[in-house]
Amino acid sequence: MFLKQPLLWFVAILSVPVMASSAVLTEAPRAAKVDFQVVSPHGTRNDPYYWLRDDTRSEPKVLAYLEQENAWYRQYSAGYQQLTTQLTEEIIGRVKQDDSSVPYRKGDYLYYSRYETGKEYPIYARKAASGGAEQVLLDVNLLAEGKDFYQVANLAISPDQQLLAYMEDLNGRRQYTLRVRDLRTGKELTDSLSGLSAAIAWSADSKQLFVVQNDPVTLLSNKVLRHTLGQDPAKAALVYEESDNSFYMWVSNSQDNRYVMIQLGSTVSDELRVLDAAKTDGQFQVLAPRQRDFKYGAEHLNGRWIIRTDWEAPNYRLMTVAADKIGDRTHWQPLLAHSEQIFIQNFELFNEYLAISERSDGLQRIRVMPWQDPSKAYYISSDEAAYVTGFDMNAEQNTTLLRYTYTSLTTPPSVYQLDMASGEKTLLKQQEVLGGFDKANYVTERVWATAQDGTRIPVSLLYRKGFKRDGSAPLYQYAYGSYGMSMDPWFRASVLSLVDRGFVYAIAHIRGGQEMGRHWYEQGKLLNKINTFTDFIAVTDHLVAEKYAAKDKVIGMGGSAGGLLMGAVANMAPQKYRALVAHVPFVDVVTTMLDESIPLTTNEFDEWGNPKQQPFYDYMLSYSPYDQVSAQAYPAMLVTTGLHDSQVQYFEPAKWVARLRELKTDNNPLLFRTNMEAGHGGKSGRFARLAETAEEYAFILNLLAK
Repeated sequence: MFLKQPLLWFVAILSVPVMASSAVLTEAPRAAKVDFQVVSPHGTRNDPYYWLRDDTRSEPKVLAYLEQENAWYRQYSAGYQQLTTQLTEEIIGRVKQDDSSVPYRKGDYLYYSRYETGKEYPIYARKAASGGAEQVLLDVNLLAEGKDFYQVANLAISPDQQLLAYMEDLNGRRQYTLRVRDLRTGKELTDSLSGLSAAIAWSADSKQLFVVQNDPVTLLSNKVLRHTLGQDPAKAALVYEESDNSFYMWVSNSQDNRYVMIQLGSTVSDELRVLDAAKTDGQFQVLAPRQRDFKYGAEHLNGRWIIRTDWEAPNYRLMTVAADKIGDRTHWQPLLAHSEQIFIQNFELFNEYLAISERSDGLQRIRVMPWQDPSKAYYISSDEAAYVTGFDMNAEQNTTLLRYTYTSLTTPPSVYQLDMASGEKTLLKQQEVLGGFDKANYVTERVWATAQDGTRIPVSLLYRKGFKRDGSAPLYQYAYGSYGMSMDPWFRASVLSLVDRGFVYAIAHIRGGQEMGRHWYEQGKLLNKINTFTDFIAVTDHLVAEKYAAKDKVIGMGGSAGGLLMGAVANMAPQKYRALVAHVPFVDVVTTMLDESIPLTTNEFDEWGNPKQQPFYDYMLSYSPYDQVSAQAYPAMLVTTGLHDSQVQYFEPAKWVARLRELKTDNNPLLFRTNMEAGHGGKSGRFARLAETAEEYAFILNLLAK
């Protein structure tokens, strides 16, 4: 998140000693302090570490400091390098390296992706549905050769199935470049546009592409362009421009490919604009005009739109409208009623069936409803206490076969096919986990902790069979708790390296997500945000009190907004954690949210609040991890970031660590690692990402061994 014209000003000049990365450090790096006033309508704050911000990522003094921190990390972690190597081999050893996805049919082909042994990146391929040899569409390993970071996003096959459009990212900043490949020749076309989001939509004649352009400073998606293949990309036509900078934007085709859809969404409002994909020069029409506190999304089926909306329905309901009646929601007709107990999360459309993804009691499940007889609706069943079902790829509507995924903390991700007419389920694939994994050796459990206001918080647990609740086990507790994102109990093979060493793994389904419905989100945002942090602490207290964990062996982990959670918990209850791990943490809440030129800031006002307004300023300041660091003992901490992160700028955790080093009164390790080639998601290769997980686990296990 970088600034252009901030409400800030410098009052001193920095001088930082540069140390060679090969030098032996006798103490942790200490950042210089430079007075810098952060001005707001509600007061001025001094930020002595603001100099660590460099929008160009090229300032020698800043890079030197980051390299010193990296050197300090390498020096410290060298003491347990053998453990790191062992864990890396162990975690990667569970991966079936020559794996492939379940093929799905679209048109005349079966599409899938696969990995080859030893290679970091996927290969995208297809075969004719009638049979025949494999056609490689894209070998990402070849594209990534010689690059420190490479990522392909959102592959889109043209309607005539002869062209492939895809987006590539070369540094992890999520600013993509459009590429188009002719699948008949394997050659790349000259059509290329940069500075885009990953969104892609095709016209029905396969001759035009719709993409979303980002503002070069704020990185907000604000323009939809229509590019005709073969023409100068610089002359791509502007078909829509968004003036409200609180909205995110996306473009895609409807499931039936009949429409191009511009999806516009803020925290509290949505708008959908649609265009007949066959009318290449047509005008987009609004499905229903935006208004505050009105959210909706829609898909098309056989001449009508099916709509998921919170209109007079906090947990959402489904409605429908004829395609020729769009533009006014008064034409909408009810389809599936609102329920106080069930949160409607998503749906899939088929000619004869409607499949609905729902949440109740914190679990995600699927209901199947025949259009002809809704009374015969039924749920896909499970035998486990905590599990997750979700939709897999369902590319065609004229079928009775539903693809869905199933997983739990003990069950590897599995793809099933359900015949919605007969109810017969077929397991198509279960992720193979090597290294001697046997799900019978593990137990998953759902427990409930009580928050300080009496709210019951669901917690998903995983531990080895034979585990004894005697208060001696180490605990690895994860949570997120923002944006209404639900952290479901998915299988995670890497965490077995902790569980096999006696850990209890816990996912705390704290407020700020939507595990328990829309109210769960509302109670963990804006002026209720502190509930997110106190819920996490309450879960820790419960698991220690119930002897699932030893009070001196609790590890907390979170990333991004979950890193904010770790930062707040570190200030509020440091004595309850042996260590905290914060990946790409959003920790400088007030300063960041004061500046509307920082990427994504304006989209976030309805999530965190606008600190230019009271009472948001004081409330956000009261929990902002960077602002609330104080002279007290902190747990051991591992903090990570990516230099090119566009979601949470690297300088937020850099400043936070600098202030922690200045004020903390303990001798616990504080490590800060910056990935100098990556962004928000870390390294791009599958093994490189697993190696980073191994480094985190080694840090934890080394601590507990002392």
